[in-house]
Amino acid sequence: MRTLNPVNAKIQFVLWISHPVLELLLAAALIWRRLYRKFPVFFYFVIFQLLHFAVMFPIHQYASYNLYFYSYWVASTIDLTFGFLVIHEIFLDVFRAYHTLRDLGTILFKWAALVMMIVALVVAVSSPAEQSPIVVAVLTMQRCVRVIQCGLVLFLMIFSNYLAVSWKQHSFGIALGMGVLASTQLAGNALYSGLKISGSSFVLANTALYCCTLLVWLGYAAVKAAAPVDLTTALVSQRWERSLTDLQHPAPAGSLIPMFERMVDRALSRSTKEPDHLEYCALDTRPIPELPPSISMSPSLRPDVARIVSH
Repeated sequence: MRTLNPVNAKIQFVLWISHPVLELLLAAALIWRRLYRKFPVFFYFVIFQLLHFAVMFPIHQYASYNLYFYSYWVASTIDLTFGFLVIHEIFLDVFRAYHTLRDLGTILFKWAALVMMIVALVVAVSSPAEQSPIVVAVLTMQRCVRVIQCGLVLFLMIFSNYLAVSWKQHSFGIALGMGVLASTQLAGNALYSGLKISGSSFVLANTALYCCTLLVWLGYAAVKAAAPVDLTTALVSQRWERSLTDLQHPAPAGSLIPMFERMVDRALSRSTKEPDHLEYCALDTRPIPELPPSISMSPSLRPDVARIVSH
């Protein structure tokens, strides 16, 4: 890996110093808008990034490389966990009005986490001897989380109308920032693995893109929350919710019998009253107008119509 030239080194140093400044502003905006109550995991993620800089920056500048190496990968593991939990928090906020879909998504997230850990363990065990198993496991899980983050952004973009999700909502802004950062990191990893870019360019690009992500989050946090979208427009999501609810809580097998019994009782009660009305109508010599087909096919309306005609 080539070292940075003096110009790029100064640029990267300035960008790295700007991270805690933007993160402090973001934390202040979250507290100001009281979004730390709505998105507590994301707020803790921002606080962790501040602590991460406070610990890693002096280690990088003054400590040994071995200490920085192990500290970096431990912090990356914690950052990876926060990234996955933030995705779940955004999902819960988007499906806040759909309890059954939210429960299904929580189950899927748990299984996704389990699958990621199994895949990372298998890849780490089967990695070559010259590669650190811990590094390989963390990188594998990191790529899995990045793919999920990109998928979440695409999901919100495609199904925003079905879910009644506005692009001005805070949850969409958080997902957008993470999706942009994840997609660029995946692209950068692919280019770096294919020897298309150098390691110094890759590090510089990641540092700059994280600054852009912080600016996106800061912009969404500083703006007042958008008005709630009318859920009546999300008819497809409501049908999904009802279908999953019916599957989760099916009606008992004998539940139709009481319904038919009530229908028979109503029909018998109407039939006992119908002769009196017909006898009263027979005294009137005026012709009874024909009912439209839509009304004449409804037996429940005939007594009322006869009463109106008779008067």
